[in-house]
Amino acid sequence: MANILVVDDELGIRDLLSEILNDEGHTVELAENAAQARAARTRGAYDLVLLDIWMPDTDGVSLLKEWAAAGTLSMPVIMMSGHATIDTAVEATRIGAHAFLEKPITLQKLLKAVEQGLSRGESRKAAAAAPAAPSPVVVQAMPAANAIAADGAQALESVARNRQTFDLDRPLREARDGFEKAYFEFHLAQEGGSMTRVAEKTGLERTHLYRKLRQLGVDLSRSRRSAG
Repeated sequence: MANILVVDDELGIRDLLSEILNDEGHTVELAENAAQARAARTRGAYDLVLLDIWMPDTDGVSLLKEWAAAGTLSMPVIMMSGHATIDTAVEATRIGAHAFLEKPITLQKLLKAVEQGLSRGESRKAAAAAPAAPSPVVVQAMPAANAIAADGAQALESVARNRQTFDLDRPLREARDGFEKAYFEFHLAQEGGSMTRVAEKTGLERTHLYRKLRQLGVDLSRSRRSAG
């Protein structure tokens, strides 16, 4: 579950949001003004911030600008207000706010905005952790000529001609599965569909190899037909 900061000068709003989010299993910290929010952000990172626009010391949009300028706007921020104009909401979004909730906030809208914000935060973390590379990446199989057996030449040429584009703008598991499928299809073609030789080449035990190929949806019958 997520670590969420709620910033609002109204005690009733803070208590209500805290109760709802705690019931959803999240850890909630409360701040009643911008000063407390700054201190909380300095102490640690949050997965999401719910930030009121109108507060007595510093308004929420100004605080959002501060975080953006300082490079500490690393978490999704959902702005809240009962009196904000469309221009204010647009400005907050331009600065980096994820969403805007109008008070009184309904339970359904709150939970939906929180879910979307947390999902966006996870996507940003995954993208930041991934190695830098151009997207999409094009990989082309180019086996050495002396490695091509006569009975597998046709299949290898087909693999070499086909360019596999990997879309990196996907969850890591999906991108990895796409690469692994292309990897095993290449070796199956290179070894003429021989599971024994593919197992030796890839360093996998045959039972594990069969299980892996089924999981990835590799068509073994097509590999054998191509080899034949």
